[in-house]
Amino acid sequence: MNRFEYLEAATLPEAVSLLGRHAETRIMAGATDVLIRWRQGLWKPPYLLNIKHIPGLDGVSYSPETGLSLGTLVTVGTLELHPLIREHYPALTQAATAFAGVQIRNLATVGGNVCNASPAGDTLPALVAYGAECRLAGPAGERVMPLASFLLGPGRTALQPGELLVELHLPPQLPNTGALYIKHSPRSAMDIAAVGVAAVVALEEKDGVCRDVRIALGAVAPTVMRASAAEALLRGQRLDAGLLQQAARAAMEESRPIDDIRSTAQHRQAIVASLTRRTLHYALQMAQGGGFPFQAQRGLAVEAMF
Repeated sequence: MNRFEYLEAATLPEAVSLLGRHAETRIMAGATDVLIRWRQGLWKPPYLLNIKHIPGLDGVSYSPETGLSLGTLVTVGTLELHPLIREHYPALTQAATAFAGVQIRNLATVGGNVCNASPAGDTLPALVAYGAECRLAGPAGERVMPLASFLLGPGRTALQPGELLVELHLPPQLPNTGALYIKHSPRSAMDIAAVGVAAVVALEEKDGVCRDVRIALGAVAPTVMRASAAEALLRGQRLDAGLLQQAARAAMEESRPIDDIRSTAQHRQAIVASLTRRTLHYALQMAQGGGFPFQAQRGLAVEAMF
């Protein structure tokens, strides 16, 4: 490892000030990405800023009127186990369950996973499907932007010099909403997604027509992407198996995967169709009041390739 200067902030203004004074600073929270990339020689920061002791950045709050707020230091393990997240944002619980192993989940933070900006990041499809927004703090003050706009490409975000991610906010969900995330990976656990799909389906109370639907695809484009053509097929319709199959095919055609060590582009596209249909099926089932079998969540969250 290269030599570096260790910095530590006790307050948010102090963190912003340190980031502004020291160029090429890497922020450390859970450190699960920093240490790996450092050892690989991919990152050689002259400064390392620890923000773990800033009060309030690890908070979780929820209300039916305003939705869910997650501090940037909230761990993935908290996303997996928090009862309010499990009740109101089950796809995020699913994504956390699919994330690495228990030890990593207890260290890794939601802010770190977001700022890592990997198109295969497990929390990102669920967060995008739920319409998450990012609250950023920097030298010019605070600003808010959609997570979908914050993610610019692999490892690239809209963070400006001196800025850091402070909080993620998820709006309240409509009544009669169901949601799910399923990840497909070469191994059944401890592996990066070859494909990840999150779906959120909301139904009209009177007639069961699809009021809103959001489908987010991971690991099949430079960033997590919305399957907008697939969504358009379903909105305003009474959903059935045939429509879900059409939407799955549309999502497959929208995806833009590449060949890499985990999968071929052709295989990824086929998996997009399969997982989109499955996530929509379960999300629809939940929106109709069927509930979700959380005792089987690990098996649904991660599907082995072989």
